[in-house]
Formats: sequence, C-alpha cells, structure tokens
Amino acid sequence: MRRPEPAARSDRPFARIPLGDGRAVRLYREEALAALPVRAPRPSVVVTSPPYNRRVRYASYRDDRPREEYLAWIRRLGATVAGVLDGGGSFFLNLGGSPSDPWLPWDAAREVGRSLVLQNVLHWVKSIAFDRGEDGPVAVGHYKPLVSDRYVHGAHEYVFQFSHHGDVPLDRLAIGVPYRDRSNVARWRRPASELRCRGNTWFLPYETIRLRARDRPHPATFPVELPEWCVRLHGLDRVRQVVDPFVGIGASAVAAARLGVDFVGLDLDAGYLRVAAARVRRERAAASARAAGTPPTGPR
Repeated sequence: MRRPEPAARSDRPFARIPLGDGRAVRLYREEALAALPVRAPRPSVVVTSPPYNRRVRYASYRDDRPREEYLAWIRRLGATVAGVLDGGGSFFLNLGGSPSDPWLPWDAAREVGRSLVLQNVLHWVKSIAFDRGEDGPVAVGHYKPLVSDRYVHGAHEYVFQFSHHGDVPLDRLAIGVPYRDRSNVARWRRPASELRCRGNTWFLPYETIRLRARDRPHPATFPVELPEWCVRLHGLDRVRQVVDPFVGIGASAVAAARLGVDFVGLDLDAGYLRVAAARVRRERAAASARAAGTPPTGPR
C-alpha cells in the first residue's frame, strides 16, 4: 500500500500570512509526526481532525490502514503531541465513527490516553431534529444521508480534550450562552453573570454549499467555529500558539486568523494548503474591510 512521501523539509513555509504583532499563520507541507517537534516545539493548543481510517478519498493519503496499524499510528500521534504540548496546554482531537464501527473514536482516544489525560468529552452535533409543540418537528443542520435498514444516520462526532494532568482551567463562559430564566443567575454562589456554561454538546452545522468541488474541496472538514470555540474554551489570554497537524483546507487556520493568534498548520497535500492559504487571506481581507466599514466582497 503506497503512501505519499512528505515534501523535502525547508525552513521556508509553504505559505505565511502575517496577523500583526509578530504573529502569523504558517502552513507547511510536511508529515505531521516528524514535523511537529520542529515546527511547533511548545504550542498552547493543538486542535485537529486526523484521518478516521474510513476509506475517505483524500488527494494525497490512503485512508485504509489495517485497524491495528491505524491505532498504533494514533498512539504515536498522542505521544508526539504530548512531547511538544505546553505544560498547561490542551489537545482537542476531533474523531468520528461510523454506524458499523462506533468504537473507533473511543479506541483511538484510548491510544492517545496512554500519553495524556482525557479531561473533557465534547459532542459536536451537526444536525438535530426536535419537536416544537403544535408546529411539529423541526430539523436543523446538515448530515450525510445513510441508506440502511439497520442504522440511523450519524449526526454527531466527538471532540476529546486532553491535557497533561487533567487540570487545565477553562474559560467556560468564553463560549457561554445566556440564561433562559434569569432567576437562575442568583442561585449560583458565584459573581453574577449573564452567561452560563454551554456544556459538552455543541450544535455547529456546516454552512450550506452549492458546489463541493469549489466551496469545500476536502472530504472531511469541520466548521471554522469548532476550532474557534476550542481555542476560546481553553482561554484565549493563555494561548501563545495554536497548531493543527492535519490542517487540510484550513478551518483551524481561519479560526486562528479570526482570533489573531499565532498558528502553525501541517499537511501533505499542496492543493489543500493552497486552499487553506486563500481562505486565511480572505478572512484577513474581510476583517480589514469590517474595520474600515467597507462591505467585504467575494466568497468566504
């Protein structure tokens, strides 16, 4: 089974987009496990979604390893991240299973757990249906339809937050939600706040796209808000650098640009990296347009 060779290492990144104050989004075309200690020796946050080993068609990667080989690779990923992650850092690992193999995310998480402590389990909900009384059921969000007489369609994935000792303080209200009943504010024995913790269930649907090849040219992505919320939850004021070892088309890079934090992204595929760099530049241009009071132009 042939796997692509990483590009020759160079001190020059594939792309570098300045963010100001010495911070930048730097993208490298390199293999994650080998490049992480060199490109990101002490990140505050690692947030990523590695291949799930579900035979997804990536441009430069064969996603069909034997299961034990895949889990051994995930174990090495966990050890590599543990070796570079700051002592007070967080590793947010997005994994999804399939109806026929629901244990895979947990098996992979256990492998990472050999090197780091599982601190939180977050549920990323992509689509949800609920009843609204006389109005009947309402469905919101997007999912991949599943034709089966055995399984229901999958509408969620996991985000596992690991840390060195399971004791990283979180800024829970950075992604908090308003109290529905404000009388609950007074019941907490803490300084009053208009917000409460969002909890471990995050509803984040994909943006609607018209043409996948143009608007989302990658088979496995997450919304920009997912890595953005992870970084905010960790605590933006304690973030020195964010890293994504499998950056793909750059949702995490766009999130870092939006938040103004230093970022390093790694990927094997030059085409994905070109899309990622273009998305970051559009995000920066849109931010500049907003600051100047000028409506942004062009697709995001």
